[in-house]
Amino acid sequence: MRGTLVVLGAFLLASLGISSAKPDFTQEKAGSADSKMTPEDAAKKNPVASTPEGLAEVRKLYGYNCAMCHGKTGDGKGDLAADMKLELRDWRDANTLEKVTDGELFWIISNGKGKMPGEGDRTKERVRWNFVNLVRSFAKKDAADKPKTESPQG
Repeated sequence: MRGTLVVLGAFLLASLGISSAKPDFTQEKAGSADSKMTPEDAAKKNPVASTPEGLAEVRKLYGYNCAMCHGKTGDGKGDLAADMKLELRDWRDANTLEKVTDGELFWIISNGKGKMPGEGDRTKERVRWNFVNLVRSFAKKDAADKPKTESPQG
């Protein structure tokens, strides 16, 4: 059954890739205004406070749309990522995102990056900001679970 789900997930992701091949091509074009993150995008502050309700809402969407690659806990070890031989960041490690602004995360979630499609207009802006809160929460949760004597990995 799990193998069937992985194959189905890969098929759906491939279908999304085929249907979005043209927009991805235009994103790669030189001079395209929408293809690059601007300093203004990166400087955006998250206007949505992290709440248990907001995290619960977005965690459900994360389970449907993101966990197959980014892993249920944000470890970057989802089944589809493994099948595609992708090396994704482990968001449970606070060092992974310490230099990434909320605006940068929001832009990536909205527009996509590499093989990852963006949420774009599929989700409301508030929901995409809650995705930023969720990504940040993975490191906070893991930090609370780690023993204090553990040294950071390089």
